Amino acid sequence: MTPFLQICSILAILLLAAKTFGYLSTRLGQPSVLGELIIGVILGPSLLNIFSVSFLDYVELPFFVNEFAELGVLFLMFIAGLELHLSDLAKNKSASAYAGILGVLVPIFLGFLVGELFSMDIEHSLFLGLTLGATSVSISAQTLIELKVLRSRVGFGLLGAAIFDDMLVILILSGFIALHQGGSVNEILIVLIKMIIFLGASLAIGYWILPKISRKIHKLPIAQGTITMAIIIMLVYGVSAELLGGMAAITGSFIAGLMFARTAEKNDIERGLRSLSYGLFVPIFFINIGLHVDIHGMGISSIWILLIITIAAIVGKILGSGLGARLGKFSWMESLQLGIGMVSRGEVGLIVATVGLNENLLSAELYSTIVGMVLITTLITPPLLRASFTKSKNIPSPSQF
Repeated sequence: MTPFLQICSILAILLLAAKTFGYLSTRLGQPSVLGELIIGVILGPSLLNIFSVSFLDYVELPFFVNEFAELGVLFLMFIAGLELHLSDLAKNKSASAYAGILGVLVPIFLGFLVGELFSMDIEHSLFLGLTLGATSVSISAQTLIELKVLRSRVGFGLLGAAIFDDMLVILILSGFIALHQGGSVNEILIVLIKMIIFLGASLAIGYWILPKISRKIHKLPIAQGTITMAIIIMLVYGVSAELLGGMAAITGSFIAGLMFARTAEKNDIERGLRSLSYGLFVPIFFINIGLHVDIHGMGISSIWILLIITIAAIVGKILGSGLGARLGKFSWMESLQLGIGMVSRGEVGLIVATVGLNENLLSAELYSTIVGMVLITTLITPPLLRASFTKSKNIPSPSQF
């Protein structure tokens, strides 16, 4: 079978599996994303290892699926941004700032204590803590969308907190690596300046230029021109966030969505991209998370470390972000919901762990443990989030995307 046919085959298999298990998950009263994550683990190297099947022997196939999946998270965060407005985030800026900052500092402290418990040196203990400080709210955003509560105080606060979290983690990570490599404090200041410049430029372009471009493109006789233009801007913002701002690409795509939420063409863009995203890209992203997990290389000692690190990761986010939200005048229940929403580490946690592995700040065994923690926190976030909202109010049945 040619590489092209193998790519077609793996996409068909993964999409069918994701939608089937997503549907089964909703029938059990859980968000569809939980089923998509679980079937990823089943198809991954931990159990079936789909890439070992004889007719899927193209060596680049796992890399293709991984890169294809990364597009999925960009689309997901762009859509999340489309459903909000900067004024919505501004109303909850205090809660977002406190939750984002404490949601990084408390897990870092707990991770450091875990490292000390296992007799790591200070440098390795601090980096272990840093891996617990990262957050990826893509899973939580999808869950809130399914529960139809993204446009709630918790949803606004969660997405705002994610921006503060991303900036702080990247800033600390950049400073840590610079000092580890013998760099200076000036390098940390440069990273901070790049972040400020990117955020300022992306917001300025979004406010004054994007609406004009969107109007002009919408009037031109180009098939789906507005949607294509939105995808281009989303990708440019994502690339710019990483290359120019030193931030995660998902932050750039989220900001792009926020900017397009102000345009008159917002509804057309959302309808078009929602179909494309949930029909193709987003399911591959969720199922790909499970495909990364391989539990065979973990011994008994690793399982104990995994258990302790995971507990620290969960408690750190719920306690840190939850207290931050409470300082921002959220109710106790809203604070708990926001804290739970920050638990998932997702792809951002994997990025930080990979940097640590490359810099010899994490051993191969500890890296595998961190990957396990990322999976567990990602798996438990949707059901915990749904349970917390069910306790506080009646919510609609989860919908299948």
